[in-house]
Amino acid sequence: MKALVAYFSANGTTARVAKNLAEAAGAALYEIKPAVPYSSSDLDWTNKKSRSSVEMADPASRPELADKNANVAAYDVIFVGFPIWWYVAPHIINSFLESYDFTGKKVVLFATSGGSGLGKTVAALQPSAPGAQIVEGKLLNSGNTVDALKKWVATL
Repeated sequence: MKALVAYFSANGTTARVAKNLAEAAGAALYEIKPAVPYSSSDLDWTNKKSRSSVEMADPASRPELADKNANVAAYDVIFVGFPIWWYVAPHIINSFLESYDFTGKKVVLFATSGGSGLGKTVAALQPSAPGAQIVEGKLLNSGNTVDALKKWVATL
C-alpha cells in the first residue's frame, strides 16, 4: 500500500497524531494549510462571529488552501486527518477533497476531538470526493503510540 497522511491541525494536536500515523503506516506526510492561518480568536467556538463559527455555520463555506501540492495521484490510500468541529470535519477538508481527483482512492478518515466522535463526517465529506471510497477510520486522541497505530493500519 502506497499511503499519504494528509492532515489539517488547528493547534498542533492533529499534527502530532498525523506524524505518528505516517511513521506507523510508512506513509508520506502532507499538511493541509489554510491560505490565511487561523488565529486563536478565529478558533473561539463560543463566539458565533469567530471565523470558525461563521465557516461552520455555512455548509457551502470552502476556506482557501495555502497550496495544492499534494501528489494525491501517486497514492492508493490517503489518510485524511482533522480536528472535529461541530461534530464534522472543518470545511477546509472539503476544500482539500474538492481540489484533487480521488477517483478509485481509499480515503481513511481520522480525527482528534475534545469530546465528540466522527458523527456524520463520512456523509458530509462523500460529496466532496465522489469517486473515492471514504472509510470512517478512527478517533485518534492522545495515547496512540506508533505500535498501536501500526496494528490499526494493518486492519485496513
